[in-house]
Amino acid sequence: MALMTRRRFHQTLLGTTAFLCAPRIGRADTPADLVARAGRARLAPAGYPETEVWAYDGSVPGPTLRVARGARVSRRLVNDLPQASSVHWHGIRIDNVMDGVAGLTQGAVEPGADFLYDFTVPDAGTYWYHPHNRSWEQMARGLYGALIVDEAEGAPDVDIDEVLLLDDWRLTEDAQIAGGFGNMHDWAHAGRIGNWITVNGDGAWSRTVQHGARMRLRLVNTANARIFSLEARGLEGWVVALDGMPLETPRPLGQLALAPAQRADLIVDVVAGDGEEAMLVSFERDGGYAIAAFNVDGVARAERLPAAGPLPPNPVAALGSLETARRAELLMEGGAMGGMRGAMMNGRMMDMRDMASAGKVWAFNGMADMPDAPLIQADRGETVRISITNDTAWPHAMHLHGHHFRKVGTDGTVGPLRDTLLMNRGETADIAFVADNPGDWLLHCHMLEHSAGGMMTWLRVA
Repeated sequence: MALMTRRRFHQTLLGTTAFLCAPRIGRADTPADLVARAGRARLAPAGYPETEVWAYDGSVPGPTLRVARGARVSRRLVNDLPQASSVHWHGIRIDNVMDGVAGLTQGAVEPGADFLYDFTVPDAGTYWYHPHNRSWEQMARGLYGALIVDEAEGAPDVDIDEVLLLDDWRLTEDAQIAGGFGNMHDWAHAGRIGNWITVNGDGAWSRTVQHGARMRLRLVNTANARIFSLEARGLEGWVVALDGMPLETPRPLGQLALAPAQRADLIVDVVAGDGEEAMLVSFERDGGYAIAAFNVDGVARAERLPAAGPLPPNPVAALGSLETARRAELLMEGGAMGGMRGAMMNGRMMDMRDMASAGKVWAFNGMADMPDAPLIQADRGETVRISITNDTAWPHAMHLHGHHFRKVGTDGTVGPLRDTLLMNRGETADIAFVADNPGDWLLHCHMLEHSAGGMMTWLRVA
């Protein structure tokens, strides 16, 4: 597979390199406003107009909020958008009333209104925030930001701690965000895939580093539907956390698939020589391209540091017996080339044509959109096991709110803690978790057009 240069890739899209637009840093330990409003951002090269976006506090991405584990986050969403909105704090095992899911945990925040989010963060790691009302449009217009929770102790010793929010945008020839947010082709196929890749709002993100420097790279996939398949060049290291949760044993960095909403923390050493360029490369069917470049200037140290050790674990309850766990099954159906002939909507059976006219083309267990009854109701502290089957022609990124889960292998072994699971077409997987966070929690596909098209359900922890 040929590696496409950054210059060639961006010429393919818009013609040249883009201007740096790094995220702003904010404090999250005192109450402050988080204003969602229209604005402009320099996404495309300087020869093009600025792009009209929707942004938190006027920046794309929104301000990076950074606190220590156990600290309090207090942010008042002020909605200056022409649509109702909300804020979901993705991956945080949060109090249910603060989860930000319009229609389930709170009412949508109408234009001109506000809502105070006030909660503590129990886990260190890399998290993020985004709207959970019309997410498929509002996120595609630029509404998202990072929430970084630092370890209270035992943090890795690194020279650079960098947050990289990966996104793709569907831009027109004049660098404006393309419309068609209700496009049924997107909804029934892979979702809204863009034609312009950015890291931290920049189409050619780069920074200067030194040979031998050790970095912690916090990767967040904020795209509506794009799956990033990543490799490092001139960087060697380890994956130390996934979806905010530390791995018990860091694993060597090789190819890394990052589905929408997933995160990965990397500890990497710059092994490219002085005057060379290290990079993160994304691969697709037509080749590869660098999405982030590290220009090497000088030497931090001549010898490699010792291998990275594990991060301090977060206080997540251990699974109980998987044999006696409360069970549920979830069948994913629908979409283009899918096998579903119809599904329940509004209490009656509808065929695919009627569903499409209502904007619903996906279903869980024969139900399009949110059911009245939960998929499962568990007592607090119970171990829950859900068997998920992807009987569709498309991959899906299944996200559970309020909890982290483990994928259960066919031999009964369990994988690392995650909050979002990438499931390929035809795949079956079991997930298990301790239902220790009371409330009503959403379970949905984080390919946002799939969720809006019917792929959502919920569970209750009493």
